[in-house]
Order: sequence, then structure tokens, then C-alpha cells
Amino acid sequence: MSASEPILRIEKLSVALPEGLDRSHAVQDVSLDVHRRQIVCVVGESGSGKSVTAAAVMRLLPEKVLRITGGTIRLEGEDIAAASPARLCELRGNRMAMIFQEPLTALNPVMRVGDQIAEVLQIHRPETTGEQRQARVRELMADVHLPEPERLARAYPRQLSGGQRQRVMIAMALALEPALIIADEPTTALDVTTQAQILRLFRELLTKHDSGVLMITHECGVVAEVADHVVVMQHGKVVEHGEPGQVLEAPEHPYTRALIEAVPRFRYRPQPETENVPVLALEALSLTYRSSGFFSGKRETRALDAVSFGLAAGETLGVVGESGSGKTSLAKALLRFETPDSGRILFKGQDISGLAGPALREMRRHIQMIFQDPYKSLNPRRRVGQSLIEGPVQHGLSRSQAIARAEDLMELVGLRRDALERFPHEFSGGQRQRICIARALAMEPAIIVADEAVSALDVSVQAQVLQLFEDLQRRIGFAMIFVTHDLRVASNICDRIAVMQHGRIVELGTAKRVFQEPEAAYTSELLAAVPGLARERADVT
Repeated sequence: MSASEPILRIEKLSVALPEGLDRSHAVQDVSLDVHRRQIVCVVGESGSGKSVTAAAVMRLLPEKVLRITGGTIRLEGEDIAAASPARLCELRGNRMAMIFQEPLTALNPVMRVGDQIAEVLQIHRPETTGEQRQARVRELMADVHLPEPERLARAYPRQLSGGQRQRVMIAMALALEPALIIADEPTTALDVTTQAQILRLFRELLTKHDSGVLMITHECGVVAEVADHVVVMQHGKVVEHGEPGQVLEAPEHPYTRALIEAVPRFRYRPQPETENVPVLALEALSLTYRSSGFFSGKRETRALDAVSFGLAAGETLGVVGESGSGKTSLAKALLRFETPDSGRILFKGQDISGLAGPALREMRRHIQMIFQDPYKSLNPRRRVGQSLIEGPVQHGLSRSQAIARAEDLMELVGLRRDALERFPHEFSGGQRQRICIARALAMEPAIIVADEAVSALDVSVQAQVLQLFEDLQRRIGFAMIFVTHDLRVASNICDRIAVMQHGRIVELGTAKRVFQEPEAAYTSELLAAVPGLARERADVT
């Protein structure tokens, strides 16, 4: 194979969908090339065919449901669309490898991460000794900048942070130095500094290992940061491709323009002229996690350290920071999923930090939570109507009143009333999140805590859900604590911002002041790590 030949060449690939769906093909007539030391980003909304294209290259499609009906996929000149199962086993890991979106799901929870990396070597290089495999594991973990490789190799996936788990997945993919690495949404839901580190790591490893990367993403900031070539997909077809500067700055196709327009930029809410009545106040709230470590014995982690702030009626407070900064611990403490060590949580003047039993259940109707993954937070075996009426019925509403409220809420969040009869898997990701918003509103809360509620949604659906939050807040008047790692999103929807680091609030102020004139060095570091921010600021000036 000559140096000018692509590692991967897809020509007119088509993958058929089962009959009776809204279109005939998941992917239709898709063509693209990936060369050595090149990152090709495939972008588009959910359902555009991005992940199906990636799975087709790895031959991981459920063939009874999704069949390759046309085209070729050539890896280093070999047509893998026609490869036998035995040959595919040789190619996977050896010549092509995949990094999945959610490393916690992709990694074996009962197997140490070092053993999982070594397993790749054991399967594909059986002639290597145990000592050689362990040495290679340490080398790979050092390559992906994991601290203390020898210690972390003994850890289980749950004992690592999100960024560390993603680095383990990258190390596994690199174990046999494949020619092609497919990365499916590798930075989704990672905080901005971890995301920036992972993106730099891809570029660094690309050069060192002489590989090519096919990266699936819905984040235009990621594309601006790392892509050498961009492919835009809509409804299973390629609608535009080219260099990132050309595609992002002078898009030709209306769909590409719509995608770029939907990307949140730093925009700020007008500040209210009068201050509303406070509904929540935290006073020196502290929380410590105590556990037995796999290597270090008993450990204490200060998750919250004397956190104080107030929240006014109708206000949205954004809580931002890296993984491990205490954002989610704060959300859990507010709902009393975790019991604080000290401090007070005052809801309308009443200290709720020590409530238990019926009093705690009654309080929770006033503070509701919307979780990051709507699919995991909805019971897959129950119709969504059952999930929406459960809370109100438990708190005294009749079944008929609860159903009427659920029907009204479905219309309020932009869904049909008859959708109450459907199951969660029958909805898209954006629709499921709307259902979770409706479920939270069913209790008529004074406060909503949204924990990374839009981080896994593609940009156009994200924009719709953010607009929905704003519209509902204007109509109903609830206050909101909006936990996010996306600083652009925070600027769009939040009145004030609390920046957290190591369990403390290091900066608190209006969104505009915090993001335009940061006082804390840590806030400046977070802003510097935002993908594509330099390009955005250049456009403004």
C-alpha cells in the first residue's frame, strides 16, 4: 500500500433499514477517505447515520436489522464488507479499533483496567509473556498520560474519573497500533479541560502511532479544534464535506448552516431590574465521602467544602467546573440524596438538611431533579404516562386529575397527549428529555435541579430543549440550578454562575461578568479550554 493511498476508503456505502420506517436506508451512497495522520470528523444530528457508518466499518451492525446493501469498505486496500467472520476477528484490534462513547458501559465493571488492556494483547498476540504484556500496559497508560500507571492498572472502572476511563479506552485501542481508530463521540459529557486534554491526546498519538482517525461527533467546537477534514451527514446521506475552515465558516448546504447556527455561543440573559424573593439558601454546606480504597485503604474525599449561595424565585444559577469539582454532589445534597456533614439548606426559610421520613418526602415535591440520561431515568417497562402520574398520585392527587395534568404537561413540552401511552424506547433522545422535564413539572416544584440535562443531545435538539426551559420558566416561574460542563450553554440560560473547584465555590457572579471578566485563575483556565473559543472570539472582533 503506497503512502498516498487512504487507510480507509468508503465508496457508495448503503445500509438498509427494516420496512415500515420513515426512510428506507440508515446510510445511503456514503463515500469518504481517511489517510494516515489525518482526523476526519463526521458530524450531524441523531439519526443522520454517523454511528451506523462507523459500526459498518467495524462490521458491528445487527445484520438482521441493518444490512449492507451496496458499496465497498476498504481498509488498507482490503474489502472488509466481504470479509469472513474469522478475518474480521483478525482485523479488529490489529488493524482497526473503536473507542466507544460511554467508557463506563464499554469497560468490564468486574475486571481491573490493566487486565482489560492486557486481554487485547493476550487474544491477538498469544506468543507474548505475561511480563511483556504488563510492560506494554504500563507503556500504553503512560502514552495516554494516566498518572501512576502501575497503581491505576489495578483499579476497577468505577474507581476512575470519566476522563481517566476514556484514556483507558484509548490505550486499549492503541494496544496493537492499528492503522485506523474509530472514535464515536469520545468527548461527549466530559468537562472542558478533560475534553481539551483528550483532543490534544488524539493529535499527539496520531503522529506517534502513524494512524488515521474517523471521529463521530455532534460538537462543532471539537471539529474546529482537531479536524483535518469534515463530512456532514443528514438522513443517511453526505450533504457536504471539505476542510473545516471552509465547512464551518462558509457552509454551502442549508443543513450545515442550520447546524452551525444551532451551536450555542456566549450570549447572556438581561439582568432583572428588581431582585426576587429568595427560595433557597445554602450556608457553609459540607459533605465528605468515606470509602475503602482498592490500594490506599480508608479514604475521605471532601466533596463539598463550606458551600454558600442564595437562589431567588425565577432565577437560574449555573454550576460549572471539572469532573470531581463537586457539582453533582451539590445537586444530590440539595435533594438530600446525600446527607451533609454540616451547614444548612434553607428552603423558604426552613432548614431541610436534617429532614427524614415523611417530612423529607414532602419536601422533595418542591425540589425536583432532571438527570443527564433520560433513557436511564425513565423505567423502560412502564408507559411514560405511568411515570408522569406516579408522583402526583402519591402526593394526594386523584388518578383522573393526575392524568389531566400529565396530558397538559405533554402539550406544554411540545409532545402529543396520546404519547403518554408509549414506552421510553419509542422516543428520540430529545423527546425523552422533554418527558423528564414534564415529569419534574408534574409536582409543581419551586426549584428544578438540572444535572447535565442537555450534554448528550445534539446541537439542534439541545437548542430546542434550552428554549423550552426558558419558555417554561417564564410561564411557571420556577427557580433552577443548572449543572453543566458546557460554558457556552451556561451563558445562554443562566443568570448567575457559580464556579466550583475541589468542592468549593471559587467564583460567583453574573454570567456575563464571570465569563467576560473572570477573577479566579481557575475560571480563566476553564475558558481557555473551551473548544473553538479562539475562533469564536476572532469572529466577534
